[in-house]
Amino acid sequence: MHFFAEKIILIKVLVAEDSPTVREFLVYLLNSDPDIRVVGTASDGEQAIAAVKRYRPDVVTMDIHMPNMDGFEATRRIMETEPVPIVIVSGSTDPHDVAMTFRAMEAGALAVLCRPNGIGHPDHEATARDLVQTVKLMSEVKVVRRWPKTRRESALGSAPQAVSVKASGVSLIAIGASTGGPPVLQTILSMLPGDLPVPVLIVQHMTSGFIQGFVTWLAQSSRLPVTVARQGEIILPGHVYVAPDEFQMKVEQGGVIVLTRDDAESGLRPSVSYLFRSLSSVYGGRVIAGLLTGMGRDGAEELKRLRDQGAVTFAQDKESSVVHGMPGEAIKLDAATFVLTPDKISALIASVANNKKEITR
Repeated sequence: MHFFAEKIILIKVLVAEDSPTVREFLVYLLNSDPDIRVVGTASDGEQAIAAVKRYRPDVVTMDIHMPNMDGFEATRRIMETEPVPIVIVSGSTDPHDVAMTFRAMEAGALAVLCRPNGIGHPDHEATARDLVQTVKLMSEVKVVRRWPKTRRESALGSAPQAVSVKASGVSLIAIGASTGGPPVLQTILSMLPGDLPVPVLIVQHMTSGFIQGFVTWLAQSSRLPVTVARQGEIILPGHVYVAPDEFQMKVEQGGVIVLTRDDAESGLRPSVSYLFRSLSSVYGGRVIAGLLTGMGRDGAEELKRLRDQGAVTFAQDKESSVVHGMPGEAIKLDAATFVLTPDKISALIASVANNKKEITR
């Protein structure tokens, strides 16, 4: 009788962190999982770039504030030369610092996490588990090379097609996003006109503590005011409202935002499904709604309901998505009127919101 041992494929991780104590802590946490092996460490951005070439890791955990070369520049160079999934691990939730951290997502980083709490802290196990699970999930993402900006801009521009859209009386825009969503949302919002005649509501899945910094970062490139949604707020045309940490967000009659501690849905609070259901009840087909890049299926069934009610709906296309889970599920359900790149999503929103008859696709 012959027994064949199953080959175990470990996830190779590179840890880039300038603090020796924090670096050792992260290595300890990651190596504690039987599916992960830390293959190298780096104490600055230059070392991180060299280590990626040397060790060929499956995932890099990246600090932002490092000597010689910071994590933003290191992320940019890695994604332009040796693309690999990068998770930003930040020790600060100060909105200004977090806004700087999101620049690394512009350069191609996939996720941002708080540094896990130390051993003995009541949240140690939960935050350590979050790090390990995120690294495992990101190891499955197939990243592509990010071309330098000038080359990327010159590559844009296939001939647009005109399509006819019937829409009237649009009351608001709603967008759901998860993994890879922040830079896509930035692209969409930065292209919308400052006189957009309807409000925009956003649910972005994100580690607790980063939403305010995320909003600060989005506002830097948007002509529209971007804020964290508040309980009882009346939504205004041309304003963007982002769901806060650990609350479900819905809209009630009169355009009033209601934040609740209702249960998480599929582990998610805020949940896109929760918001979309409220829009279906209050506005029916008088919305533009869509799903961007992200894991899972949050919002897909509810988007189908909105489309059935006459709403204009969209899903991000596979080619531009980091993970085509949420938009892919929507497409399978025939929930998306349009399947578009981020820049075309902006054109759709601006065009339909202003009740025009044609967009470019």
